[in-house]
Amino acid sequence: MVNLQNKRITVTGGKGFLGKVVVQKLCEAGCIDIFVFDSKQYNLIKNDDVKRMYDDAKPDIVIHLAARVGGIGFNQTNPATLFYDNIIMGTQLIHEGYLRNIEKFVAIGTICAYPKFTPVPFKEEDLWNGYPEETNAPYGLAKKMMLVQSQAYRQQYGFNSIFLLPVNLYGPGDNFEPESSHVIPSLIKKCIDAKIEGKNEIIIWGTGIATREFLYVDDAAEGILLATMSYNKSDPVNLGAGFEVSIKELVDLVVELTGYTGRIIWDESKPDGQPRRGLNTEKALKEFGFKVKTGFREGLRKTIDWYYNCTKNLKRKGLSNEFGY
Repeated sequence: MVNLQNKRITVTGGKGFLGKVVVQKLCEAGCIDIFVFDSKQYNLIKNDDVKRMYDDAKPDIVIHLAARVGGIGFNQTNPATLFYDNIIMGTQLIHEGYLRNIEKFVAIGTICAYPKFTPVPFKEEDLWNGYPEETNAPYGLAKKMMLVQSQAYRQQYGFNSIFLLPVNLYGPGDNFEPESSHVIPSLIKKCIDAKIEGKNEIIIWGTGIATREFLYVDDAAEGILLATMSYNKSDPVNLGAGFEVSIKELVDLVVELTGYTGRIIWDESKPDGQPRRGLNTEKALKEFGFKVKTGFREGLRKTIDWYYNCTKNLKRKGLSNEFGY
């Protein structure tokens, strides 16, 4: 097990939703040399900026969380952007890390990399058994190329990089922007905003039949730290909560916890996305002892409370109630 306290650690995306929690947990673990930056300092799509970031930070370990992401609508509108930005960031960061002989590169992939009809629960060995769901494919394949690069660089150069596959994340501080948010923050925003504005109906995309698995952001950050300390293989590892819930069940739970009493209208002309998602999490437990601590209902309650409190505060100041990161 690596003692992270003595390492210089760079966290890309360290000011984002997941990144903030990872940085917090690194601090709680006693790490004192953590390099966190935003896109105004270094544009990771530009190789000169990647080189400058490495020169400035001089990391022993890089945890690569930065990504261009969005929900189904954003994915449909921006497939080329999602593919290019994500593949370029990962490729350049791994290559420059290898050239500088860093000790470890932690690549964060995505559940969207799995084939559309992967049997549930998804096992890591199923990752290449088909093409991803169409609305997610450019993003999922771009992120999956980090796995290919990770394995190739270990085979040829002995470069120590790992690849983690977290399931859909949620929690306080999530992205609540309507154009780019994922399903949980989108639902929470719709229900709470409808209550505040006195609306008696909300529209939900799809049929509600599709299933998803959700991982609370604090648990995801804990899994990343455990893998950073203890896992040193190029084989991909799932990070998940080990349960599957339909979108219909999710909507019912968010409606209950927010106290929304209006109508739910399902827009079945919109896509459901991947039919089912649920992970096999045995490898993460075996390899580095990861298991979730936060129950789904508890995590949803914390997320709803966070958004509601932020909305009230912004209403008092006369500001917008839309959140990004």
